[in-house]
Amino acid sequence: MIKNFTFSFFFFFGIIFISIIFLPSLFLPQKFVILGGKLMGYWTNFCLKIFLSTKILVKGNKNIIKNEKFFIAASHQSMFETFFLQTLFNAPVFILKKELLLIPIFGWYLKKIGSISIDRGKVTKNNLDFLEKVYESMLNSNRPLIIFPQGTRVLPDERPPFKRGVSKIYEKLNIACQPVAINSGNVWPKNGEKKSGRTITVSVLPQIDKNLGKEQFLKNLEEKIYHELNLIS
Repeated sequence: MIKNFTFSFFFFFGIIFISIIFLPSLFLPQKFVILGGKLMGYWTNFCLKIFLSTKILVKGNKNIIKNEKFFIAASHQSMFETFFLQTLFNAPVFILKKELLLIPIFGWYLKKIGSISIDRGKVTKNNLDFLEKVYESMLNSNRPLIIFPQGTRVLPDERPPFKRGVSKIYEKLNIACQPVAINSGNVWPKNGEKKSGRTITVSVLPQIDKNLGKEQFLKNLEEKIYHELNLIS
């Protein structure tokens, strides 16, 4: 209980402090806001290690795609990956639920770094234009895109089918996909107390090349990530 409180207090205090310090960056070039996001990622790692005695293990660094456009499809069990992946990949662009953009200050940062929002469960004009926004973002930038194909945070033992949106993105962009499996829910579950003295494993898996059919891609992606999660959970 004390470790949970201490972690939460210092984690959120640090995130708020960094957000306030970097407020002027909202009026500066985008690279300054991206630096603030990286600092939040490093702060997250620091708090986990110091207050929860968490070991963070990254596997498969050699699999990180270089010298070509790609997008990342990662499992999603906690807030950890939202922050940590900014330290592992170069200035990623997040696809996220629209509600996050409405959070004061934090939402402003998400807009500034070019995050792409989607209104989950609703058919809106913005959602109909969603794939075009994704395409334009990747066309005009070398930053990788990140999507969480499970659609929301899930418990460590949950294995919901991946949302079909990720296969539409794969088809539209016609670029390689970098699968990433993360077992962060073993330490930082979406419900309940955080666990101390455990390991968060981030597995960067071999890329899925472009030009597969949508259904084959979705099947391959889901099998790769869930197979790895079964090994590291």
